[in-house]
Amino acid sequence: MKDPSLEDTDSLLPPEVIAQEIVEDLEAALSEFAAIAEALQQARQRSTDS
Repeated sequence: MKDPSLEDTDSLLPPEVIAQEIVEDLEAALSEFAAIAEALQQARQRSTDS
């Protein structure tokens, strides 16, 4: 079974646009994980300081 939308390659975004969107999504995800890691580290420091 084929996806008909994959047959119309003219409607696809250019590869460089797709790549840039992927980079932006990954950067946003990395930023969120960094914030989580920082929050966890701060929580651990508060619990060991008590």
